[in-house]
Amino acid sequence: MGGNMGFKFETFDVWQRAIEFANVMFDVADALPKKYQFSLGEQLRRAALSMPTNLAEGSGRDNPKEKRYFYQISKGSVYEVVSLLVMIGKRGQLTREDYRRYYSEADEIAAMITGAIRFVSSSGP
Repeated sequence: MGGNMGFKFETFDVWQRAIEFANVMFDVADALPKKYQFSLGEQLRRAALSMPTNLAEGSGRDNPKEKRYFYQISKGSVYEVVSLLVMIGKRGQLTREDYRRYYSEADEIAAMITGAIRFVSSSGP
């Protein structure tokens, strides 16, 4: 899946990392017990999906302010995913090891998005 890399965002390392991480977060959400599927599961899916989709949407914008806006939404979604992972862990649905691994990946993705935001911000109006 993903095709022949015809869209510019498909070549971005940060988008590739975010799409893979979102896929893993869907697995985490799918593994939750039924009682958490709607509250935590759906919210985790939406937040995880928002990371790569907002990066993709931002990359399609010509205006740097619009680009930055979508990248900032993507970064906020990374933070939302981490917050949801904390709650999922507190509900006993995530091992400490998995939490640390997911936290580390989220932290790296957030740093990459911050780099993209800085780049766009320094590119002019």
